[in-house]
Amino acid sequence: MESGTVKSGEQVDRQARILEAALDLLSRHGISGVNMRAVAREAGVALGLVNYYYEDKSSLIRAALHRIDERDLQLVAPDPESDPDEQLQKALRRVAAPELLTTQHLSLRLHLWALAQAHEDFALINAAAFDRYLDGLAALIGNAKPELSAAECKERAADIVVVQNGMWLTALLGVDEASIQRSLARTEQIAFAA
Repeated sequence: MESGTVKSGEQVDRQARILEAALDLLSRHGISGVNMRAVAREAGVALGLVNYYYEDKSSLIRAALHRIDERDLQLVAPDPESDPDEQLQKALRRVAAPELLTTQHLSLRLHLWALAQAHEDFALINAAAFDRYLDGLAALIGNAKPELSAAECKERAADIVVVQNGMWLTALLGVDEASIQRSLARTEQIAFAA
């Protein structure tokens, strides 16, 4: 029984390494740098293993989009240990975590957004992911500001996302820490406005 658990864990680890390798290649080279052989080499696994988990390049890219979606949902995940105001403030500040303001992560984001514009299937995944993020952020706003309607929470969430995306894009230009802090303060003003 124990060996089955180990094997299952190894499989998850290998599949995660393959997906991370694909994301890394996407961030560095865009879609043209992602092929099954390059992903296998980057992940340090046999090509057959990549083909075992992912039917083709499109299925690998779809999985990458879903992985980013999962990470984005963690940004707006509620923290039951905190009060609603604190939960919202933490979520707003998570988008400026150092690992999200790296050139590699921001480059990956740009490539994934471009992919969503170029392929209908990827666009649908991206749109659904965006909606889930927006809903998560709107829910946090609603918990902190119960007097707001669902539509008002969603509108504020959409306005916040514009600021967040602008902060991410301009971080590529080497904007200083003070600019990031002003952007974060702006998202809090939007979220908590009376």
